[in-house]
Amino acid sequence: MKHYESSLRSNSTVDQAQDSVTKLHNAVSQALSHPNEQTLAQAENSLEHAEEAVRHAPEGSVDGHGVELSEERLADEKERLAGLKQPGPFED
Repeated sequence: MKHYESSLRSNSTVDQAQDSVTKLHNAVSQALSHPNEQTLAQAENSLEHAEEAVRHAPEGSVDGHGVELSEERLADEKERLAGLKQPGPFED
């Protein structure tokens, strides 16, 4: 289901970065709620795509608009994912 706002966007590299980070957020959320090898691998794969998209975001940005937000959201998701990969208190 597409959101109304997305149909108004220009599909710039910033938009693509935002979309990629949103997909990463969803993948990390899935891995947090259902932690297993598959969901963790999907989150890692999504992280790679999001990092690449955010790296290219400045190319299509007008005066850097939206790039910083994409970078901040990516950093937040990386923290969430890193927390998932740390062993719990009862694990070796």
